[in-house]
Amino acid sequence: MREYTTAASVLPTKQQTLVAPSEQTAPHFNKSQNLWGLDLGGTKIEGVILRSAAEPEVLFRDRVPTEASQGYEHMLRQVQLLVERMEKEAGYRPDKIGIGTPGTMIPKSGLMKNCNTTALNGRPLKADLEQLLNQQVVIANDANCFALSETRLGVVKEQFPEARVVFGIILGTGVGGGLIVNGQVIEGFHGIAGEWGHNYLGETEGKTCFCGKTGCIESILAGPALERFYTEKSGEKLPLKDIMQRASAGTDPAAVQTLDRLTHYFGLALSTLVNILDPEVIVIGGGVGNIPELYTTGVANIKQYIIDQQFAAPVVKPMLGDSAGVFGAAYLVA
Repeated sequence: MREYTTAASVLPTKQQTLVAPSEQTAPHFNKSQNLWGLDLGGTKIEGVILRSAAEPEVLFRDRVPTEASQGYEHMLRQVQLLVERMEKEAGYRPDKIGIGTPGTMIPKSGLMKNCNTTALNGRPLKADLEQLLNQQVVIANDANCFALSETRLGVVKEQFPEARVVFGIILGTGVGGGLIVNGQVIEGFHGIAGEWGHNYLGETEGKTCFCGKTGCIESILAGPALERFYTEKSGEKLPLKDIMQRASAGTDPAAVQTLDRLTHYFGLALSTLVNILDPEVIVIGGGVGNIPELYTTGVANIKQYIIDQQFAAPVVKPMLGDSAGVFGAAYLVA
């Protein structure tokens, strides 16, 4: 896969066709301005070169399989393979490259933690990649990259360009978040800034999470947790999409309970975030983020728990889709 287009063309509102140019129209690479980014996922590693922070035209985009089952060292070699392809196309290798990861790097030790690609956990990924690639590596987790890309390229830039504090949420098979202040990722002293998915909501309300707590937000609001709750109430196992369709129809009491649970705890969980950060925009990504009631009943429920019961910040859907991770990784080096 190799694409030459503008970053804006991945937005669902643009409807542009991606066409690879001939050699005569191949893009011009500029070592002093180009942004290089990689998205290290569980199944694929995607790489992109953007023309510049101000002109985010996609000059190169390609991917290789992660092949995580073959181990940590093999994943490093796959990253190296993709970077070598990027270097061959661009004719140079930059001083630094941004990489989005499925977990968090502990700032003091440099070791990875909380990676669902478990071979990365406990490994000095940044140091190993810098030695292997002979270039500086800037690492952030996938939720931070999502939030950064939607701020610098996506819905925040398009609709709320003056926003200084943005919180990006991932609501899917897991729950994560990223905090952006003045266009930059805030990682925090322990590297866990924005990890609202593991705040405590109530011991009796959720199952034990991989983080070790019982009753954290992820154990209640993640897609699998909602499906599990529905099964407990109905005795029937269904995918979340079907559960929400039944809830909207109002014909299945267990489905209605599941939706009510989602919107109630969504409001409660976000209220703490609003009280502390008071973000100007909240962007919700992930499959659960497609449920319409989050933006109506869920947002209304925030008002019940915040300090002054006035909540006017926009809560919006993202624009970049699957491209958010790799674009956000590129902007780590902007």
